[in-house]
Amino acid sequence: MSNRITPDRILAIKIADIGDLILTTPALRALRECYPEARLDLLTTPHAAPILRGTGLVDTIIPFQVRGFERLRDLLTPKTIRELWALRRDLRVQRFDTVITFHQLSTRFGALKQALIQASVGARVRVGLDNGRGWFYNRKVIDQGFGVHHQVEYWLKLTAQIGARTSNTHLEIGISEVDQAWALEKLPPGRPYAAIHAGSGGLNLARRWLPERYAQIAEHLHRHLGYQIVWVGGKDDNTEDSLAYLHVPSINLAGQTNLNQLGAVLARCALFVGGDSGVMHLASAVPGLAVYSLFGPTNAAAWGPWTPDDRARLIHGRALCSPCGYVHHSVGLRAGCPAQSCMKAITVETVQAAFAGKAPPSSVRTRDQAPKVHVLGVPLDGLTFSELVDQIGGWINDSDDPHPRMIATANPELVMIAQHDSLFFDILNRADRVTADGIGLLWAAKHLNCSLPERVTGSDGLPRICERAAQEGWRVYLLGAGPGVAEKAAAVLKDRNPGLIVAGTYAGSPSPDEEDAILERINQAQADILFLAYGSPAQEKWIARNLPRLQVRVVMGVGGAFDFTAGVTQRAPEWMRRAGIEWLHRLIRQPWRWRRMLRLPRFVWAVLRRGEKAPFAFRA
Repeated sequence: MSNRITPDRILAIKIADIGDLILTTPALRALRECYPEARLDLLTTPHAAPILRGTGLVDTIIPFQVRGFERLRDLLTPKTIRELWALRRDLRVQRFDTVITFHQLSTRFGALKQALIQASVGARVRVGLDNGRGWFYNRKVIDQGFGVHHQVEYWLKLTAQIGARTSNTHLEIGISEVDQAWALEKLPPGRPYAAIHAGSGGLNLARRWLPERYAQIAEHLHRHLGYQIVWVGGKDDNTEDSLAYLHVPSINLAGQTNLNQLGAVLARCALFVGGDSGVMHLASAVPGLAVYSLFGPTNAAAWGPWTPDDRARLIHGRALCSPCGYVHHSVGLRAGCPAQSCMKAITVETVQAAFAGKAPPSSVRTRDQAPKVHVLGVPLDGLTFSELVDQIGGWINDSDDPHPRMIATANPELVMIAQHDSLFFDILNRADRVTADGIGLLWAAKHLNCSLPERVTGSDGLPRICERAAQEGWRVYLLGAGPGVAEKAAAVLKDRNPGLIVAGTYAGSPSPDEEDAILERINQAQADILFLAYGSPAQEKWIARNLPRLQVRVVMGVGGAFDFTAGVTQRAPEWMRRAGIEWLHRLIRQPWRWRRMLRLPRFVWAVLRRGEKAPFAFRA
């Protein structure tokens, strides 16, 4: 089928928020430039639509309110049925011959909604991204996953399916002369202006940076770089919280502008600072505006600031669990996590260095390309205990790469948890080493014609690593388990290994409320190795989100190892461990675990069906 067609009536579909709509403007421009005689209409949300006013990119905007159409049961209410039928009637009467859908089908319900819209339109040519759910498109671009291409690039690939391309890929927003006059009155000529947006919209509050840090940045811009500070955004965007910490004069326009006036205000500024939000994308569309964008939980490869003239700087939180939302083909943690650790990892000094032209720290850590055995998408390192301990020594002695390293241990139960927990799945894929803690994984590797030399468990790893630590002078820290257990385990380990330096012990908890205090304890102790015993997957998630702020060289999750070492919990006899039936011992002593043990037969069945393949939603 030839890509080149001659459409007469085109419908573009982007039912989304402000920033997402702005990112479609290069694709809309491609359609307008290539087919100037065609009618081009847009189906979008009413609150985002005004941003295109005056751009000439579309002829008519058809409003569609997405709220109330977010669950399957929403489609079954009489009100929804009436509204959908009215929409179908309005779309069908337009007789569109081509429809282009600027959406990724990240959920089955989302695919169903798009299929219903396509059926309502009845167009001959239907263009969209296909990740396996886009059966209703007849001109497709393969969806390789969120962030493999930027959203702008994906949408331009879609228009290219019907021969529409453009050399101008800048974003575009509508700013009228009336908007410009309004902004001129608010921001008269004089000192240069710097705009700060302290919010992120209401969908994902985890994208917000700390208010006091925005205030520090505002003071730096005012006192050292000569900017007049302008606060922008909505009325619920944390501006008042930041102003409470501020000690320099500023102009507060938050909650006082419509979208087009906000665009005009940003056009009068020389610099913008803010997190991932529609306001950030609005700033990226303003010619000449320097954009400094702070990213934490969201996927910067997909939604980072789009400025082909290279005037944007991306500053990333660098947590190992970031991004946690919209990765692979999964929505993931759409609202981030309560801890906001990835945003806390962005320091004021890092942003100030970016103003001075220094490159922000890379969000990608250097990892070796050691061969892996993949079981249901989880990578396992074929290491013996001896090789793991040698690897730890290499990391501790590597002065060229000071990043802390993460070691995780996985067993069949945890692999099955990862099949439904996108965050845990990604953490295991991003960890520096994942060892096989479970006879089932050795069986799975053998079934896949691969090799794992032996089980490398956290329970056995703790004493073996501490034995080497005593010889090498490595400092260890024990965090987790119940009150007093870490202290008892430390005493046992020191008794067994004379000379072992235990830099500290603490029970604590994986609660976000305790993170800052726990990190301060650990960093003051100047440990080389941190052993964490919060249980999986809580301990792996704690490590991943706090790794950038830890001043240690190696962090390893060890589950119940402190309990075993301290004698609080009896471990299976050696013969049961050698036979690979340690799980049976736990089941006998803790019968309530029987529901968890049901994951074992499901693991076997999953390996027989999928082998090394990850779940559909998590495939790269």
